[in-house]
Amino acid sequence: MIRRALAVATAAVSALALAACGSSGTDGAGTRASDTASAPGGTVAKGDGTLVLGSVLPQTGNLSYLGPPMFAGVDLAVKEINAAGGVLGKQISVAHTDSGDTTTQIAAQSTDSLLAKKVDAIVGSASSSVSLSILDKITGSGVLMFSPSATGIELTNAKDNGLFWRTAPPDVLQGRVLGDLAVSEGDDTVAIVAMQDAYGSGLADSTEKAVLAGGGEVVEKILYDPKAADFSADVAKVKAKNPKGIVLIGFAETSKVVQELVKQGLTSDKHHWYMVDGNLSNTNYLKFPKGTMKGVKGTLPGSEAPGAFQKKLLEVNPDLDVFGYGPESYDAVNLIALAAEAAKSDVGADLAAKLGEVSKGGEKCNAFKVCADLLKAGKDIDYDGVSGPVEFNDAGDPATATIGIYQFGQNNTFDAAKALEYRSGNIAG
Repeated sequence: MIRRALAVATAAVSALALAACGSSGTDGAGTRASDTASAPGGTVAKGDGTLVLGSVLPQTGNLSYLGPPMFAGVDLAVKEINAAGGVLGKQISVAHTDSGDTTTQIAAQSTDSLLAKKVDAIVGSASSSVSLSILDKITGSGVLMFSPSATGIELTNAKDNGLFWRTAPPDVLQGRVLGDLAVSEGDDTVAIVAMQDAYGSGLADSTEKAVLAGGGEVVEKILYDPKAADFSADVAKVKAKNPKGIVLIGFAETSKVVQELVKQGLTSDKHHWYMVDGNLSNTNYLKFPKGTMKGVKGTLPGSEAPGAFQKKLLEVNPDLDVFGYGPESYDAVNLIALAAEAAKSDVGADLAAKLGEVSKGGEKCNAFKVCADLLKAGKDIDYDGVSGPVEFNDAGDPATATIGIYQFGQNNTFDAAKALEYRSGNIAG
């Protein structure tokens, strides 16, 4: 997140059945149980008919570079929804807060402030580990939690009262694409260097399984402390095994690992480096000599953001230079709003009970106003989003997903608007 490698294709490949990832607490019909979540003290959360949203997304910390397109996606959706008449006949609002990262208590403080404002749903967090750290606090309060980018496998089966959902796929799929990519590039010996947390460990395991399934060998697998000041010993272990491919799974600290790889002679022109969504950055490697990252490939969940959508995001934030998870954030807000329309309620549990319903099985639509009008006409809808044909399985994960593959150029950046290719797969519920 592996039975056999994905076939290489220049477009989305055929759907692939992956290992089952259903969670306890499902009713088998696409909607999860626990439709009445309780707030602290055992009282059932009650709505007031006005949908109030909050966000816990990275303004600071090691994923702060992902924050701008995510905030822009949320704001764009809120703007369009309100222009279409709002939800339940009322304008919706959003309060933005910072998630920081796991080295701080910012996310917990932000969550407390949003719960004090009696938000109905929270978009976030970006990080899997941060999401896990605030999951109980949010879902235990009867508030819907919807992450656009937390891909950690552990979140699939987390105890969440049926209130945690995400538009980003769990890493069983990204790991499969990543491992298959390395083997398809001829790298039959691979070293994996990953940060030790829910995100890094899970993605490392999935990648390892995919490499082995494709006939390759993982000659070294290192899980490191992301707060470490020095990675020389870890890189020395990799150098001793002389792998053809090196998979780097982490966040901003990956720049330190890259520095050490270069220092010890494991440059990207001699060994193929592979990166992931957490470190696929257009800012973290600019200080390196030109060509340091040339040819490095990386994976990023999500299909290509259409040019028209990118233009809309740029109208919200003209300074955007990456668009990753902007579509997923936009779709998250639209889905929450449509669930509220379908439920005729802004209560978190009521929203959760309708998310599966509005994402599949009905008349297809891809804009809030069109979808909302269909609901008001008594129609069942199937919202297909900018991030892809959004459809949830019983665990609240996307049932299908697409992974883009990107490549760095001479200037140590990649073209965030265009992937080399996309690979798609089904995630069995």
